[in-house]
Amino acid sequence: MSIDTPKILVVDDDKDIVYAISKLLELEGYKVIKAYDGLEALEILSENDIQLILIDIMMPKLDGLSALMKLRNTSNIPVIVLSAKSEDTDKILGLSMGADDYITKPYNPNELIARVRSCLRRYITLGAINNPSVKSDVIEIGGLVLDQNAKTVTVDGEQVKLTATELKILEFLMINAGRVYSAEDIYRKVWNEDAYAVENTVMVHIRHIREKIEVNPKEPKYLKVVWGIGYKIEKI
Repeated sequence: MSIDTPKILVVDDDKDIVYAISKLLELEGYKVIKAYDGLEALEILSENDIQLILIDIMMPKLDGLSALMKLRNTSNIPVIVLSAKSEDTDKILGLSMGADDYITKPYNPNELIARVRSCLRRYITLGAINNPSVKSDVIEIGGLVLDQNAKTVTVDGEQVKLTATELKILEFLMINAGRVYSAEDIYRKVWNEDAYAVENTVMVHIRHIREKIEVNPKEPKYLKVVWGIGYKIEKI
């Protein structure tokens, strides 16, 4: 997927916040589309090619998490939740719903731009690339199959939908099957950022992946936890 100017959808019912974020992103060279509630955001998404969404939680008509749930039925577009809710439980809930990242308000503009770049880099690198002229690189572990070019995952022949971040985590662990990686190792590799207090973030994504690829997530066949150490994909 070649994207010259990524389009970012900014969604918040506070027009001043939308304006401020939009100006910040436009100064970085991004194209910004604005929405002020979840329903408007979904309508825009159905009509535009968007590469990243920044969305608030508390909004009229349709809140951010409900919009995120609907989006995840059909798309793996990366989503960063921007919220005044700063408790760990709020962050875990947002990530569990399918968000790729969670930033609390008030945000540091430099941090926001860094997170935007990170999400876009992962998505553009891992996006829906399906070039038939390129030989497919396929990783197979038992019934778990990941096509690195098409960026698809199947389990026993059935395709499963992963977000860009989930796909990157799974790809990293499958390439290194049998090796155990700590949450910090995974975060540094996938997010390409320094890892500090990242256990909850990684844990939520691991749980999400497991729910999608395992027949019985409570007794996983592929994605295992090595207690006190980290995570691995089992060699089969």
